[in-house]
Amino acid sequence: MSLVTYILRRLLLMVLVLFGVTLVTFTLTHVVPVNPVLALVGDRAPQEVVDRVYHELGLDKPLPVQYLLYVKGLLHGELGVSIADQRPVAEDLARYLPATIELSTAAILIAILVGIPTGVVSAVYRNRWPDHLARIFALGGVSLPVFYTALLGLAVFYVALGWLPGPGQLSPYVTPPPRITGMVVVDALLTGRWTAFWDGLKHLIMPATVLGWSSAGIIARMVRSSLLEVLNTDFVRTAWAKGLGVRQVVLRHALRNALIPTVTVIGLTYGSLLQGAVLTETIFAWPGVGRYATLSVISIDVPAVLGVTLVAALIYSVVNLVVDILYAFLDPRIRFR
Repeated sequence: MSLVTYILRRLLLMVLVLFGVTLVTFTLTHVVPVNPVLALVGDRAPQEVVDRVYHELGLDKPLPVQYLLYVKGLLHGELGVSIADQRPVAEDLARYLPATIELSTAAILIAILVGIPTGVVSAVYRNRWPDHLARIFALGGVSLPVFYTALLGLAVFYVALGWLPGPGQLSPYVTPPPRITGMVVVDALLTGRWTAFWDGLKHLIMPATVLGWSSAGIIARMVRSSLLEVLNTDFVRTAWAKGLGVRQVVLRHALRNALIPTVTVIGLTYGSLLQGAVLTETIFAWPGVGRYATLSVISIDVPAVLGVTLVAALIYSVVNLVVDILYAFLDPRIRFR
């Protein structure tokens, strides 16, 4: 099967998955015992006001009719109107998603740059002191709650040492750059607003490092276990017998095969981060999808919850497709099926 045929087939399956996600989430959000209209107008609103809002939101129609209208809107690129802020959900997501992409991309880059070398060192120096240190680092990243490391980072590097700025994307005295991508650091770089660029970069370091440490621990543990397994295979023993050096055997031959399961972990982790790191975004006042999703659930904003869920499913599907394509480049023996 060619790469193009494989991608087209996966895109078709992706459509079916997204359709199933809309059906399940729409049904669940409408059968739970909550009333979004009362959450909007209040418990003491007159009955005629409640009835009018029900009619305006289309909630007085039968559930199958509501779902068909929702799907019809999706086909036209509409995710509905937020009950809480009365703005289109697509507009809200376009506003919040770039901040999450910026934070998640920085975090996964830190995780890859730290996690893979840590896993390699841990495997090469198995049961020696570099391995013990690497395992302690990885275990700390995996086991410590993100909210704890976030609060600890703020207490040490913001309050005590003053090395890094506090919550938010920019300091109050810094003028935001013109919006191009919605990512502050990228927009500042593209428009040459260097004050905003350096300030935004400083604000990005702490939340990205907190998220990156957690992900780096997972990646390091995966690289270590995969690399140890590959180092015990026949072709690696043959490479040692041929007199190749450690760098050639480990980095050129063994690591490439060990990265196949690691790519899966990286993809799933990145997809999870792109859905919004709720606690991290809340603690660092980061205006991302995680905060938007949390506020939507609290305010029983059904269209917003459906929109966030659909975008999350789309992100996961795309990331999984990219991971599957990367398999073939890491190991040519893998063919698309």
